[in-house]
Amino acid sequence: MPDPSRVVSRLFVAGQEDYGSQQSRASLVIDRVLALTEEDVCKTLDDVYSRFIGRHKDLTQDLEQHAHRVANRVQPGVTLSEERWRLIGALFSHEFSIESAALTNPSMVPHPDQSELDPGSTRFLMSVRCIGEGHRSSIGFRTGVVSADGEVEVDLPGDHPAIGVHWEPLLRQSNFKGLLEEMNDLGENARYVMSQLGDTFTLTELNAVLFRFLDGRDSFRNADTTVHHFRMIAERNYSVSFSAERDVSERVLWPVSYAEWRGMEDARFVKFTEPDGSAEYLATYTAFDGSNVSQQLLQTQDFIAFETHPISGKSARGKGLAIFPRKVGGMYAAMSRSDNESNWVTFSEHLDYWSTTHSVQIPLRPWELIQVGNCGSPIETDAGWLLLTHAVGPMRTYCIGASLLDLNDPTRVIGVLKEPLLTPMEDERNGYVPNVVYSCGSMKVGSNIVIPYGISDHAIGLAIANLDGLLERLVE
Repeated sequence: MPDPSRVVSRLFVAGQEDYGSQQSRASLVIDRVLALTEEDVCKTLDDVYSRFIGRHKDLTQDLEQHAHRVANRVQPGVTLSEERWRLIGALFSHEFSIESAALTNPSMVPHPDQSELDPGSTRFLMSVRCIGEGHRSSIGFRTGVVSADGEVEVDLPGDHPAIGVHWEPLLRQSNFKGLLEEMNDLGENARYVMSQLGDTFTLTELNAVLFRFLDGRDSFRNADTTVHHFRMIAERNYSVSFSAERDVSERVLWPVSYAEWRGMEDARFVKFTEPDGSAEYLATYTAFDGSNVSQQLLQTQDFIAFETHPISGKSARGKGLAIFPRKVGGMYAAMSRSDNESNWVTFSEHLDYWSTTHSVQIPLRPWELIQVGNCGSPIETDAGWLLLTHAVGPMRTYCIGASLLDLNDPTRVIGVLKEPLLTPMEDERNGYVPNVVYSCGSMKVGSNIVIPYGISDHAIGLAIANLDGLLERLVE
């Protein structure tokens, strides 16, 4: 269930929360706190600590970080006491309840740590979509254990969720080409800029090239537009890291780029294994800027450090790209819903560019006449790729179904469940978005499939399906 007491400390700037505001009121706030007596400063700061220190793991660090963000408003030469500095930080801080509206749309993968378990048990790591004020979504995590007989135990989350440290990764040319193509800006301007850069490059190197490009703008038409496009794409590439001492349930992936500023939605995690046996965790998620959606790729080895990059290509448009857990025929493979209403399989040599699609399922049955899509990455079985699907029918009711795809040629459908596997039960119909059951990724444990699912965009449920029984229904 969502827990509104799970809060993170965020930068707050007076004036920026108001729609239509042209300027912040930060300088006015600074002037007022500088006018306080030291006695009033200490008394006010003591009150802040008495009310908030138990709600944050390191409140002092949060306050000082936020004070640094507005320190340029303090005139040079002004000396501030430690207490006044932290009070400035408190005036530019606020709590955001990451789950105040909902906790939903999970995906599940094997936890990197499988030590100290009973025989046949598997520890899992489950991503969750946290929805807070203003419908802003972030990505959180939960952990637990599934026993050999299908019993599920979910661990209690840590008390102090926090946002990681963001930094700049290497940028990749392959990222830029696909998105510039979508922006209709893969012409002379973009080719000139990219010719000055290697296959990978830093943000500093990109900015130096863009500066030289602008300096010669008289020979390039629409140079400012091209520079804007490059910087927008660069912003969508970043890394996040957390302290290894912080429990994974306390790590929150928070929107950074403008493309995702209104939300990071519906992460579809999968443990991906390379042909040489090495493995990493991949996920796609929907970036939402308030009016447009795009897709991003997450990569991590340990759920401590993450990299995110934009995904492009016609197969990656819309929502719901789900990557297969290994290469198929030497290519990366993914489920796509690029037409917004049916299931496709797409192949690529690169994880961040998807263009070729093959239709595998269109809405036909009464419960799926509005659209079908995937419920996360396909699960490999001896019989084929088990694909859990979502379907939308009358009264915008979401159900979960299942299909089976050929192992060597996943564009070939072997079987489709003739009725929904899961539909909203009576006590699951009410929530933030009524009449919905929806999953972003399930996990095979022994002879069972564990299906975590969102309940009416409000809470999360767990279902267990016997794998052999389900496969029999798919191939009968």
